Amino acid sequence: MAIERLEAGCLYAPAELEKLPCKSTKELPPIDEIVGQTRAQKAVEFAMSIKEKGYNIYAVGQNGLGKRTMVLRYLNRHQHDENAIFDWCYVANFDDIRTPRVLQLPFGIGTQFKADVERVIMKLVNAIPLAFDNELYFSRADRLKNQLATKQAIELERITKEAQQKGISLTITNQGDYQFVAMNGEELHTEESFDALSKREQEEFGTRIDELEVELRTMVRQLTEWEDGYSEKIKKLNEDVTRDVIGHFIQNLKKEYADYAEVKGYLTDLQKDIIENSDIFLEESGEQGEIASASLDKKLPRRYKVNLIVSHKQQQLPIVVEENPNYHRLFGSIETATFKGTVFTDFSLIRAGSLHKANGGVLLMDAQKVLEQPYVWDGLKRALRARQLSFTSLEKEVTLTGAVSLDPEPIPLDIKIILFGDYRTYQLLQHYDPEFGELFRVTADFEDEMRRTPDSELHYARFISSVVHDNNLLHCDKKAIARIIEHSSRVSGDQSKLSLHSAQIANLLRESNYVAKQANANMIRTGHVEEALRNQELRVSRLKDSVMETFINGTTLIHTHGEAVGQVNALSVLSTSDYMFGAPNRITATTCYGDGEVIDIERSVDLGGSIHSKGVMILSAYLSSVFGRNARVPLTTTITFEQSYGGVDGDSASMAEFCAVVSAFAKQPNRQDIAITGSMNQFGEAQPIGGVNEKIEGFFDVCGIKGRAPTQGVIIPRSNVHNLMLRSDVVKAVEKGEFHIWAIDHVTEAIELFTGKPAGEASLEGSYPIDTVFGLAQAKLNALRK
Repeated sequence: MAIERLEAGCLYAPAELEKLPCKSTKELPPIDEIVGQTRAQKAVEFAMSIKEKGYNIYAVGQNGLGKRTMVLRYLNRHQHDENAIFDWCYVANFDDIRTPRVLQLPFGIGTQFKADVERVIMKLVNAIPLAFDNELYFSRADRLKNQLATKQAIELERITKEAQQKGISLTITNQGDYQFVAMNGEELHTEESFDALSKREQEEFGTRIDELEVELRTMVRQLTEWEDGYSEKIKKLNEDVTRDVIGHFIQNLKKEYADYAEVKGYLTDLQKDIIENSDIFLEESGEQGEIASASLDKKLPRRYKVNLIVSHKQQQLPIVVEENPNYHRLFGSIETATFKGTVFTDFSLIRAGSLHKANGGVLLMDAQKVLEQPYVWDGLKRALRARQLSFTSLEKEVTLTGAVSLDPEPIPLDIKIILFGDYRTYQLLQHYDPEFGELFRVTADFEDEMRRTPDSELHYARFISSVVHDNNLLHCDKKAIARIIEHSSRVSGDQSKLSLHSAQIANLLRESNYVAKQANANMIRTGHVEEALRNQELRVSRLKDSVMETFINGTTLIHTHGEAVGQVNALSVLSTSDYMFGAPNRITATTCYGDGEVIDIERSVDLGGSIHSKGVMILSAYLSSVFGRNARVPLTTTITFEQSYGGVDGDSASMAEFCAVVSAFAKQPNRQDIAITGSMNQFGEAQPIGGVNEKIEGFFDVCGIKGRAPTQGVIIPRSNVHNLMLRSDVVKAVEKGEFHIWAIDHVTEAIELFTGKPAGEASLEGSYPIDTVFGLAQAKLNALRK
């Protein structure tokens, strides 16, 4: 194909918005999904429809694509299983207080159940002490006590009389023990008087006392049995009183929760435990209150609380976004409280994590944040494999201590995990963790761009409308919508595509809204969008201004007029983390007698990257195919980027380097008012490169600095034409004939533009016409060979 000088219409693709049915976003219905992410949306829909284990989602793509927004919008519309949403409570296990029980209740029931139980317990806190503090209870207790005392007195009187008849007295020591002492008439024998008795009399007293002590032991056993019986009767009395108090309360609760077998079972156990431990309600309430205050709880007996760790007020799919997925926030924790210097815990101090709150629904997290936190990734995989949540003390696992702690009953886990991350993290997980593929079987791959068609432009306009409505911004008129769509196309680097980095577009709309409000406008118009774009560029373009200043003060040498041998203006792109701009570089080539080697100075001093070195090798191969078919090229060529003190990479300068080398071979000057960008293959064919818009604009700006001329322009590969979305000042200059852009298919076309002479075509013998650039170069090489 011939060299093509591009018309202004090829340099920018305006958004006509032919299908837009209105004049502004005010009448344009917003979309409730993210534009252009059909592939990812289908993946999410598929994963949410599969209930089997392992169909969790890894949403992969760059930041700013609206991954989270799209997923949340879909989930809010998603039809979910209403029967899979539960409230979860922990209650005391009265058989083993270290292993609290878990109650699974339908959504909304948990809050009611907790309130009902606490209301009953609060009533019992007042009612049970009153039941034990009245004349009826006192009289029944006194009767039992008097019966015991009477029986004890009768038995003591009997053994006392029997002892007296044998001349022995039953006494009680200071320690409360019973003791038999021999009598001397009406008085007790003293040690002296007892020693004065004959041996036979002493032995008789000893025999009688031994017999009485046998009877006394029998009596003590009897008294103990009577006391045990009394204790049992008092306990039964207390239980009867407690049962009478709590019976109708618990019975009413059982009727209310008759449909829930787990609750009924718990209430039965609760009633039994309160009856057996009524003394808990009879203790001074002060200590109970102090303990409750220590753990920031209500003043209730802790044993009978209901710890509602997860409750759902509405019948909605639980959707939790965890911004800080550390271990305790994700898996919950068992807190501790301090009372009178003692650290304690119980089931009422169990706290839910994000996994508990999202159980039955979806948990969304950033993959990198999950992997950064210690023990979280292993814990997450363990929970997903087992499909249950256990409250394990991380401190106990890490420190290997044997401290007493709770072991709550695990909660069944039914959840979808959605991780958001980039490709690098995804590849690392795939490569190093074999379980990742089993647990995250669905990949939602988010696109960076979409095809630009009239239909997709309308869809994009509705997306703009949704951002305006969601953020309560001023509405955009039709031209402002078109300008934003054109900017999106520029960001994508293609006339036929639109960028899907929705965060950038949303930011542009917010800044345009600010500009419009500052101007007291009632609507966002094109001028406001343009000013917002200029403001964005101004904030990040310090490096560009510094580079352009070197062209102004002559620090960086560049010619945009005249001609020079072995010298070409190439185009490069410089970038920061949030900004990219173009600037020309001078490439020079020199030759000397040698063996045909092409020396790349950048590579020799380790400033050239591997791709740049590959480009030099490719041009060397093409150079040899042009001039070295029949004999070795007798020149050594050295090429370099002048005044380049940093790294150079990429092959977009390979055509420029070839043109500089051919100019040095043929001693034919190259025009300096033209710059070139583009890579080439071993056959000299032009290949597309990136950053073409920035490169053209960079040379255009430098031409403005050095002085404009109507002959100035840029050569680009024809395959880059569809990437052109140039600034309006460049388009206007081309339209007026003050600047030119040529599209070529082969490097020989660039040589013709630079030198004004055809490059030349080889004959069958490999020779070139003498009036061509290749012919002149070949003649000089042949002279050297001779």
